[in-house]
Amino acid sequence: MNRCFLLLLLILTACREEQTIDSPPPLPAAGRLHNVEAIVPPQCYTKTESRFNPCYVCHQNQDGRPNTMADGSLQLEYAFSDVGETNHWLNLFRDFTDAVAAYSDADIDTWVATENYTDLAPRLRKSEWRGYIPDLKDLHLGADAFDGEGFALDGSGWVAFNYKPLPSTFWPLNGATDDVMIRLPAVFRESRELYRLNLALLEAAIKDLAEITVNPVDETALNIDLDGDGQLSRAVVLKRGETYLGAASDIPVTPFLYPEGTEFLHSVRYLGITEDNRIVIPPRMKELRYMRKIRFLSPAALAHRYYTEKREKQAGELPQFVALEDRGFNNGFGWEVLGFIEDKDGKLRPQKFEENLFCMGCHGTVGATIDQTFAFARKPTGPKGWRYIDLTQLHDAPTLGEGRGEIAAYFSRVGGSDEFRQNKETLARFFNPDGTVNLKAVEKASYAELITPSPQRARALNKAYRVLVEEQSYVFGRDAHVKPMRNVFTRIDPETAPVLAPDKFVQGDLRLDWSASTKKRDDL
Repeated sequence: MNRCFLLLLLILTACREEQTIDSPPPLPAAGRLHNVEAIVPPQCYTKTESRFNPCYVCHQNQDGRPNTMADGSLQLEYAFSDVGETNHWLNLFRDFTDAVAAYSDADIDTWVATENYTDLAPRLRKSEWRGYIPDLKDLHLGADAFDGEGFALDGSGWVAFNYKPLPSTFWPLNGATDDVMIRLPAVFRESRELYRLNLALLEAAIKDLAEITVNPVDETALNIDLDGDGQLSRAVVLKRGETYLGAASDIPVTPFLYPEGTEFLHSVRYLGITEDNRIVIPPRMKELRYMRKIRFLSPAALAHRYYTEKREKQAGELPQFVALEDRGFNNGFGWEVLGFIEDKDGKLRPQKFEENLFCMGCHGTVGATIDQTFAFARKPTGPKGWRYIDLTQLHDAPTLGEGRGEIAAYFSRVGGSDEFRQNKETLARFFNPDGTVNLKAVEKASYAELITPSPQRARALNKAYRVLVEEQSYVFGRDAHVKPMRNVFTRIDPETAPVLAPDKFVQGDLRLDWSASTKKRDDL
């Protein structure tokens, strides 16, 4: 990008501090980037005021893992490139009140209930598209596309799993519902039984478990001593061996790493509202995201790549990723990452370069991820977790190593239910007037109640996002909100911006302790 253009952009945006943008900014010209640091998400510009810490969710120090990024220090500092010091997510500062009011409830409910998935694959096949073509039939139907164990009914090999959405971007109360499916290569799924066992071995590897519970398996039929007790019988425990099973027996089980060929499919959707005012996953998708592991890198190779990334960051260099055209981006750690998003008419289309670049921030080099992914490590451990996502079947399991529920901990550390501390509905429901967490209200609520909005807020957020769809203004931010965000910088001066106090640092962990009951604590 031309340096003069960047300098002009920095000068113009620096003048916006604490101002509301009344109209949408003009979209960049074709071939021109608006934000060369699009991998830095809007949440990274949160004002921590030396005491609020939403940063721990992504930026962590983890020992003994192939992810050696160890970027926990970013909880305590704003460390951006010169370009990144300016917040380019201009939609954060817009007031959508009038635009939201222009939609009726009936109009937005009809929009959300209208599916936009089934015509995507046929349209891609008719074009010159050479990338991934969605092949999971009836995904728009949600749970109805899968059986009771999460296996896709179409025989495609996709398997859905339940999981706790990551705080707080993927909590429905902040604007979106979602689901995630996994698929292993054909060699892992020569039979349903072996596929189920290989998925269990993978779960044990990603969570670093020595063994994992499985549905009863006849070891005699498989001629495999699954539980390691020295005899063939009926097993309910699977020991994590050194290799996968069946035709995949020559593929090693590597802690914290997926085997080559692993795929993820992730749909991000609007907030569905039932007649009895429950929040559900609707047919309409905002985005469809796809990841495929094209190359297995050893822990040593990954450590070298993380070292190179940290060295480049310290030198102030801008991030560089290999663009693969229709295949999205190569994230530099063995994965291809691709996304589809709504066009102005609501049809899913391939994301453009800068829109795809946005995805690389979270699926590249942050310390919390396990092999560049989030959701699978947050699945309820064992058979009960193999099903389409259902928040009503989850409890607020604590982060591994903690005693209190993950949500209660997040509320207390962040001072709200979102990074920007601007969800007034949740502040009224689960916080005291002095800003502390209302423990009684939190403990009384179910997990689903803690992270879902009222129908009124859900419709407002659906309407606000539809404005972005009609404008196609995703490069300025795709977070749904009505009022301008206040607790966020328009520009950061790393030398003067208040940073988090050291005693607010959190070690954190992506994984959850599903065996622990949520303890009632008074130390929030």
